[in-house]
Amino acid sequence: MFLIDMFNKKTVMPTAETALPGRNLPIPTAETHFVTGRPLHGPDPDGMASISLGMGHFWAAERLLWQRQGVWVTVAGYQGGFTPNPTAQETVTGLTGHAEVVKVVYDAQLLPLPNLLKIFFEGHDPTQGMRQGNDIGSAYRSAVFVASAQDRDTAERMRDVYQQALYRAGRTSKITTEIAEAPMFYPAEEYHQQYLARNPAANSALRGTGVDCPVL
Repeated sequence: MFLIDMFNKKTVMPTAETALPGRNLPIPTAETHFVTGRPLHGPDPDGMASISLGMGHFWAAERLLWQRQGVWVTVAGYQGGFTPNPTAQETVTGLTGHAEVVKVVYDAQLLPLPNLLKIFFEGHDPTQGMRQGNDIGSAYRSAVFVASAQDRDTAERMRDVYQQALYRAGRTSKITTEIAEAPMFYPAEEYHQQYLARNPAANSALRGTGVDCPVL
């Protein structure tokens, strides 16, 4: 019963009233990107766009994204819940409501949003609900947090295009990706930033569906 209760708490979104209280001050984090040396919290060059992508555990997701041409900087963090300035330990309980995400600041001229979303949809399994592989809980849900209504429309259309591709490939599961305009983003602790560059021997990987995602 204890394990069932813990599973239920991790996979059911809390409300604003039941979420952990968090704290008023931000938790300590890194100032610069471990790989590129660029500032994690701006200022960013003029003309850059931003989006946050939740693909399960953010270590491997961030490594996938920082390596892409057109990406200026990536930041691991928490978003989409209720608890202000959460810690990693709080978020993985499911009691903050946040997903682990990677904030991506990118040049849309070099990497148009549909192409970035293709990387997102192919890089994980967006049909798994409140989990990604063996990682279970609302913290690991698939999520896209966008900067504008136009970006939300693009994300929703890309989701629908990929859903049809999955059906054609014989997969019957429905995409569960949360798509919403971006709520407050909270950077993760310093040791989580670019974790797999700091710790190259660590075991963290993404697993997609193996189905190609068409580009709008």
